[in-house]
Amino acid sequence: MIDIKEFRKKELEDLKKELTKVKKDLQKTISDVLQKKEKNIKKASQLRKDIARVQTLINEKLKEEQK
Repeated sequence: MIDIKEFRKKELEDLKKELTKVKKDLQKTISDVLQKKEKNIKKASQLRKDIARVQTLINEKLKEEQK
């Protein structure tokens, strides 16, 4: 799970890199669940929520830059 307070301190580029990393993790987790390598099926749901959190932070940063 992503710590929001820690991520608010990061720059926009770091957040974008983290977003791509979490998306790759989600793809791998879904693949592993389908191949029955991953037993924790809720992990994919948690990763989707993490993606939404990072995207929200990116949007907040972009809005701050526009002001």
